[in-house]
Amino acid sequence: MTATQAEPLHAGSDRQELARLFGDLVVRAGALAMEVLARPQIETQLKNDKSPVTEADERVEEYLFEALARELPGVPIIAEEAASRGVTAPHGAAFLLIDPIDGTREFLARSPEFTVNLALIIGETPVAGAISAPAMGRVWFGATESFMADAAPGGPLPAPQDCRLLRTRKAPAHGMTALVSKSHLDEATAAFVARLNIAERISAGSSLKFCAIAEGRADVYPRFGPTMEWDTAAGDAILRAAGGVVLDPKGAPFRYNKAAQNYKNGAFVAWGDPSSATVS
Repeated sequence: MTATQAEPLHAGSDRQELARLFGDLVVRAGALAMEVLARPQIETQLKNDKSPVTEADERVEEYLFEALARELPGVPIIAEEAASRGVTAPHGAAFLLIDPIDGTREFLARSPEFTVNLALIIGETPVAGAISAPAMGRVWFGATESFMADAAPGGPLPAPQDCRLLRTRKAPAHGMTALVSKSHLDEATAAFVARLNIAERISAGSSLKFCAIAEGRADVYPRFGPTMEWDTAAGDAILRAAGGVVLDPKGAPFRYNKAAQNYKNGAFVAWGDPSSATVS
């Protein structure tokens, strides 16, 4: 497959093949993260925004960048660690987003709740995405449909018959399950959750919150604190393809391609059941 032509990026069936490609790449990249995680001591540095970065972030990003340049030549790539150094490729409507390790704090704590994320943006929408959780041995991917599978870090992506189709669930009448960030819960998010009919609240790390909603294990994930587009795009694509929606606080579709804001997100709420969505 080559992206020097428009069809692979714009046709639905080809987007699903892209999602499978992304799934394969994030599973293979997960082996690099696990190699670093296995060390007795994980060395870290602080970026300009004071967030930590490890060798795993750098190695996974380099692998994905090289693989995407080979598989999808000509498609611009925006990657977290390169962007933190001020290196971003000029692009139009279509571009790729890489988050090599989402949940670096979880990674440093040796929690399994860190992920490798990859997504394609067209216009202002994530249209294909994949997430691997290397320490859990799982992968999620989606474009027109979403799937999950058990996948050992290092790949390959399991065959289609070994992948489970994902659909979000209808919001339970007795109360929804809300997911909140394990490391970044803020007052605005907590206040939004308090206004909903919530039966259970679960703290979780990284983009796994999108995956839980796509699987039908949870119903809503509000986030009013700061995030970046590479943090959310893959999970957003997977959730949308499973039947969910990601909205801004006014109820409009959550937008991407915010280069003028250095790809910084505003507040959003991810919903499994679109009919249950409310505005803040």
